[in-house]
Amino acid sequence: MLVAAAVCPCPPLLVPQVAAGAAPELDAARAACTDALGLLAASRPDLLVVVGPAEQSGRGPHPQGTRGSFRGFGVDLDVRLGEDKPGPGAAERSARELPPSLAVAAWLLERTGWSDAPVEGLGVGEPLEAERCIHVGGEIAGRAERVALLVMGDASACRTLKAPGYLDERAAGFDAEIARALGAADVAALEALDAELAHELKVSGRAPWQVLAGAAEGAGLGGALLYDDAPYGVGYLVAAWS
Repeated sequence: MLVAAAVCPCPPLLVPQVAAGAAPELDAARAACTDALGLLAASRPDLLVVVGPAEQSGRGPHPQGTRGSFRGFGVDLDVRLGEDKPGPGAAERSARELPPSLAVAAWLLERTGWSDAPVEGLGVGEPLEAERCIHVGGEIAGRAERVALLVMGDASACRTLKAPGYLDERAAGFDAEIARALGAADVAALEALDAELAHELKVSGRAPWQVLAGAAEGAGLGGALLYDDAPYGVGYLVAAWS
C-alpha cells in the first residue's frame, strides 16, 4: 500500500556541479526536494520506488545499485541508486545506466543520505497511455505493506519565449492545474490529464504522475505543494503526499 510520495522535478541543473555558476537559482527547489524526501523517510517504507521519464533505452526497471552518470552534461560525476548489493540483478546493473531523471533522483537520495528502505527505479516512456500508467501504479502499491514513491518529472517547457519549447499560452494554465492537483493529492485529476496536450507542451512528468495516481488510489493520502516556479521557462514542482 502506498503510504507516502514525493514529487520532484528532474532537470540535471538540479545538481549544482551541472548548473555550475547558475546553481543558486535552484537552491529553493533543492531545499523543497530535501523536505519532501524527509517525509518519505518519516513514513518508514518497506520499499521505495523511484519513477521518472525515460527515453527508449532507459525504460523499464532499474534494480537497486544501478549506476548513473552526468558525464553527458559535461560533469565527471557518478551516482548509484541505493546501496549496491550482490546477488540477482548484478549483470543488469552493470549493463544498463540510469536515465537522466533517475540519475537526478539518485543524486537527491545520496544527498539526503537515504538508507531507510530498499530502493528500485522505473523508467517510463512519454507515450505510455494513462490506463497503463495507472495499472502500473497499482501494481507498485501492492508490492509491499508500506510502499513509498519518489516521482520525478517536469511540467511544461513552454512558459516563456526563451523556454525550450518557446512560449505557449496554454502552458501556464496547464501547470497551474498540475500544481493544484499535486498539492491536493487529487488522484482523479491526475488520472484525467490530457496526454496529447502534455506532449504538445513538452511535459515530461505526465506519465510518472499518472503512475503515482494509480498507486494512490484508495490510499487516502493528503498532499502539500512545496515549490512551484518556472525558472528557464520550465515548470518545476515539488509536492509531498502522506
